[in-house]
Amino acid sequence: MTQDLIGRVQGLLMSPKAEWDKIDGETVDTQKLILGYVAPLAAIPAIAGLIGPIIFGYPGLAEAYKPTMGMLFPAAIYNFIMAIVMVFLISFVINALAPTFGAQSNQQQALKVAAYWPTAAWVSGVFMLIPMLGILTVVGLVYSLYLLFVGLPKLMKPPADKATVYTIVSLVVAVVVAIVINSLSLLVMPKPGL
Repeated sequence: MTQDLIGRVQGLLMSPKAEWDKIDGETVDTQKLILGYVAPLAAIPAIAGLIGPIIFGYPGLAEAYKPTMGMLFPAAIYNFIMAIVMVFLISFVINALAPTFGAQSNQQQALKVAAYWPTAAWVSGVFMLIPMLGILTVVGLVYSLYLLFVGLPKLMKPPADKATVYTIVSLVVAVVVAIVINSLSLLVMPKPGL
């Protein structure tokens, strides 16, 4: 399973168009996809975001602020779980929007898009091990957007003239969902000094 995971990540990062072609022809086992692909990758930013600040702290005016494990652990668990929840929510959005844009309505294909497009963002989460490098996760996010723009039209098969709009609308809805989920994380994240 590790070999499959590494091969899929390499394929999506190095030759995404060819990898999306492979993904398009595969049948999906939801449990295997979530446990064997999404969960390990979604764990990268959650674990890095937990360990990095404990070891290095956050830069401050006089000295680095180092939060405790107890402060960061609830947020790490929340972020991990919400990454998985996001895959399902985004897949439902992609599938629900499909008929509007003349695409095929296919929940399995939509789930594959939602599970694979965040790959680069999850992998780049490793930069959170060193909080000052955390900004580099933006590179992974941008590449993940590219993966979405390549993968969604290939798997959901909208007419060429509607593919870009379909992808953008799906992305906007994904961003709104992510903002809501991140806002809810403020309820879970302990406040410094409390």
